[in-house]
Amino acid sequence: MHSASSGKLLTVVSMEDVILALHNTLGKKGMSEEDIKKLAEYLMSFFGYTDEVIDNRLTSEDRDVFYMLEEEGFLTTTQEEVHLKKGKLWRIHYWILKKDQILRLAKREEERAKSRDECSAVYDEISDEMWGSREAEHGQNGR
Repeated sequence: MHSASSGKLLTVVSMEDVILALHNTLGKKGMSEEDIKKLAEYLMSFFGYTDEVIDNRLTSEDRDVFYMLEEEGFLTTTQEEVHLKKGKLWRIHYWILKKDQILRLAKREEERAKSRDECSAVYDEISDEMWGSREAEHGQNGR
C-alpha cells in the first residue's frame, strides 16, 4: 500500500499478524489462545489505522499492558516537546506500534517450520522397510 501524499510504502499489520506474533512470543510463555486473541483486539483497538497513540489516552492499567508489550518488542515510545506561550516546556509521550517487528514475529514460527520441513524431508524418503531393517539390526531401542 502506498501513501498518496508521500509516495512511501506503508506497512500494514492485520489482526492475524498480531495474533501470530503474540502466539510466537507470549504463547510460548503460556498465554492461552483465547487471551492472545483478546490482547490482539485490545492492542489494535488503540491503534486502528494509525501507528501511534498518545500516552495521555491510556489508563494506568493500559500503560502496564503497553510496557509489557514494549518488552516483547511490539511497541516503542517517543516524545515530542512543545513550548507553551508562558515559556513552559510540555512533553507529549507517544506509543508507537512496531509493525515491522510484529510482521517478523508473526513469520518467525512459519520460517522455523519451513526450515525443519526441509531438513527432515530426507527422512520421508526412507522406506518403511529400511526403517524396519534398522530396528531389527539394532534392537527395539535402536542400540
